Amino acid sequence: MSKPAKKSFKAFDPTSFLANLGPGKTSLNFRTGQTVYAQGDLAESVFYIQEGKVKLIVVSKEGKEAVVAILEAGQFFGEGCLNGQRLRIATTKTMEDSHIVAITKTAMIAAIASEPKFSELFMGYLLTRNNRIEEDLIDQLFNSSERRLARLLLLLANFGNEGRPQPIDTNISQEILADMIGTTRSRVSFFMNKFRKLGFISYNGKIEVHHSLLHAVLHEKPHLKAEE
Repeated sequence: MSKPAKKSFKAFDPTSFLANLGPGKTSLNFRTGQTVYAQGDLAESVFYIQEGKVKLIVVSKEGKEAVVAILEAGQFFGEGCLNGQRLRIATTKTMEDSHIVAITKTAMIAAIASEPKFSELFMGYLLTRNNRIEEDLIDQLFNSSERRLARLLLLLANFGNEGRPQPIDTNISQEILADMIGTTRSRVSFFMNKFRKLGFISYNGKIEVHHSLLHAVLHEKPHLKAEE
């Protein structure tokens, strides 16, 4: 008796789905350093990064900027408009040439309702983002800046995700790293040099993060102080 043929399941392709979304979708191309939207702008659309990289920046009343997140291809941003946010609470700028799809609030709600796989993709992103925010808060409260930097480097190199760890672009400067972990650029420079001497990272045009850094973080090696 012959075995029944296995069913072939085609993976959901958000790029293809968004390309055929119809009214309410706009494809946008940005050069490096361009602003997608600014803090205080009207919040009317959700954005999906097809290619490129975007940083989220919060600006204080005194004009001081702080990078709070770096987003890459396959991620959404600007989703606050779906929850009643009228004005943007952050500024978003591209870190490299980027192709981004803008989806109006109305079109996004319709897409979530009409395509369960897209809804699942978007909900998965929101849950992952929420977990990351909670982990960042715990990190700020209980870990030293050295350990926070180690964790951030592992995240930027995509440790823990499918596939091999990726090199970190040098356009993610030490100033940006300092903003994201809440310390000074000089402290980041000191720790980066320390990590390099310990063999945790190396420089070869880009920052290469090695598994030894992950091992040091997981096993709380004395190289990474628990307190400042």
